[in-house]
Amino acid sequence: MTTIESPADLQRVMGTDFQVSPQQWTAISAPLEPAVVIAGAGSGKTALMAARVVYLVVTEQVSADQVLGLTFTTKAASELGRRIRDSLAAAGRGRAAGPLPGRPVTGRPDEDEEEVLEPTVATYNAYAAALLTEHGLRIGHEPDTRVMADASRYQLAVRAISRHTGKVEHLSDHPETVVNYVLALEGAMSEHLVDDRTVRDFQRRERAAFEAALEVSRAKVDLAKAVNTLARREELLDLVRTYRRFKSELGLMDFSDQIALAARLAEEHPDVGRLEREKFRVVLLDEYQDTSVAQARMLRRLFSGEDAGSGRGHAVTAVGDPNQAIYGWRGASVSNILGFGRDFPHADGEVDVPAYPLTVNRRSDRKILEVANRLAAPLYRQFPQVRELEAAPSAGEGEVHAVVHETYAAELGWLAEEVRAAYAAMPEPSWREIGVLTRDNAHAADVFDSLSAADIPVEIVGLQGLLRLPEVAEVVATLTLLHDLTANAALLTLLTGPRWTIGPRDLALLGRRARTLAVDADPRAEQSIDEQLASAVEGADPTEVSSLCDALDDPGEAAYSTAARERFALLSAELRMLRTHAGEPLLDLVRKIIDTTGIDVELASSVSPAARARRDNLDLFVKAVAEFQAVDGSVSLAALLAYLTAEDEMGTGLDIATPTEADSVKLLTVHRAKGLEWDAVFCVGVCEEKFPTTRTRTLWPNGPAVLPSPLRGDAADLPQLRGHEKADLDRLKQESRAHEDQEELRLGYVAFTRA
Repeated sequence: MTTIESPADLQRVMGTDFQVSPQQWTAISAPLEPAVVIAGAGSGKTALMAARVVYLVVTEQVSADQVLGLTFTTKAASELGRRIRDSLAAAGRGRAAGPLPGRPVTGRPDEDEEEVLEPTVATYNAYAAALLTEHGLRIGHEPDTRVMADASRYQLAVRAISRHTGKVEHLSDHPETVVNYVLALEGAMSEHLVDDRTVRDFQRRERAAFEAALEVSRAKVDLAKAVNTLARREELLDLVRTYRRFKSELGLMDFSDQIALAARLAEEHPDVGRLEREKFRVVLLDEYQDTSVAQARMLRRLFSGEDAGSGRGHAVTAVGDPNQAIYGWRGASVSNILGFGRDFPHADGEVDVPAYPLTVNRRSDRKILEVANRLAAPLYRQFPQVRELEAAPSAGEGEVHAVVHETYAAELGWLAEEVRAAYAAMPEPSWREIGVLTRDNAHAADVFDSLSAADIPVEIVGLQGLLRLPEVAEVVATLTLLHDLTANAALLTLLTGPRWTIGPRDLALLGRRARTLAVDADPRAEQSIDEQLASAVEGADPTEVSSLCDALDDPGEAAYSTAARERFALLSAELRMLRTHAGEPLLDLVRKIIDTTGIDVELASSVSPAARARRDNLDLFVKAVAEFQAVDGSVSLAALLAYLTAEDEMGTGLDIATPTEADSVKLLTVHRAKGLEWDAVFCVGVCEEKFPTTRTRTLWPNGPAVLPSPLRGDAADLPQLRGHEKADLDRLKQESRAHEDQEELRLGYVAFTRA
């Protein structure tokens, strides 16, 4: 057995050119017991986890194959596995990692090599899938159940809606909206391990309470809206049930099902946990602040149990940073890492488990860290286990600039100049060492234009940003109009775009004509103020919407400009022709739209750098459509539109993209930037109402797709509705806003620590 008693000993064994810090050494050499590592941004958590494995294996406290490491993405699992394998190889306890991107490390040597024991490193979902393959029959789970990609979920939801035979009176939203409702509510129920009966029981109690309050309250609109939301959610639950039945009949599951089933397996069969604890004596949980309630429950049941005899006190180490918990809107619960000891106590039940801080940032210079710490000051005050970042001894002073512009155009012009200046100032100039971050994709297209026009190569990371580019937005708007004649926003996208350029006066006349046609078709369109208010509360019926498409086909005798009248006729004829192709395969339909509109020809003929880059982006969009796979049979246009709507609004529907190695400036949202770093970072659009945003998330009394917060696994950490009057609803909104403000702080902290 090799003795490792100091950072110098560890450096000698691993053959590194540096010693770990005292903070890192404390966590690396910690006893085999539950612990949490609070690793600040850029503090070297991956290096720490690899060194921890080397320390335990070389000192013969465990063998390499008794170590389990879990993280979120395949890329992160590959990186962590590679780091561990290389570190063990350097210590003489394994082979160096080969070029195996995306594959879990499972220890399968070639036939002519001596077998080398290696740790298991995988994603949380891959580990859950392995559990179900090995033990799923215990809960009736068939091992040949297929996992659906995100695209397939949307297609199956469309099928569930189109074949649903139940009564639907209140849920009158557009089909793509209802698709997203179904997937959001069903996913939340899985992530929080809530069954259909529990939600319906809650619904009955709350509806009775709101209806009783409505009878005596003066604030009838707010309470009527809550009652209507509960009624819509009840119908949505019927659709969720149909969707789940289809999944079962087709032998399909999604990623949230994997975790929910694995959690149920661990809960109902404690001997599975016993087998896993015997197999893995050490468990490392990466990015633990991003785990969901279901993931935490699965891991707790497997590696902690309810008492000392069932595994309490097992050596589980969670590594993460509460200050970087920015995925609460996607189901992550920061309380998992803040309350780690509750789930993974000592063998004697003591919940005060060791918390090892990593505060020395090895990425950023001093001024950058000073700004990040000032921003995060409220978070430090609230959570004392999270400490301020410190600069490494080798850190320079660094540069931070805050520049105030009078106009949006001035900021975009300044950005292009400064990006070029940052590139020129680099010792070894590299465009890919520059990151441009936005709060969301609302103005990604403008930033892209500004940089491209200055002949700066730029890459929009992820399809989400592409959807805001005019040429892609035009294709998506046309697809939407082929599916839904009442999609007025899509028609406005076309009419006001660079191709048709209809002015505000002609648009106003067209809107007036649409209202006139709607009144002629249905006298109910002329409503009193009270009737309009009631309709607004109940939600709009798409069959009663004033359709701009109707006005486009029949613009009437209004005093339009000559150019506008001609363009209305041309666009109307074009849409009629394209509707004859609506039944064709999606890829063929998209190509037909591009050919008809001439977008690709226009971009190909232009000599500007922006046009060349935009052509590449249009090709990426076409590729994404081509990869939109069917569950079985044909792919539906409704499913694709719901898929794109979710991505454009929330960024949850499509790929978790990473930047390519191309030498180009990387343009992406802050959410996508987590875990990445650049030599120079520009945060654009940091201003009132934009970043931090003043947009609030939909609350459960107002949105049918939102799982009521009292039913969530992290309910104790969330604002709750305390009554059923308007004042109670207002209080919930205020408290939820304050709760979301914390996440905006975390998002800023992530943005400012990328440099």
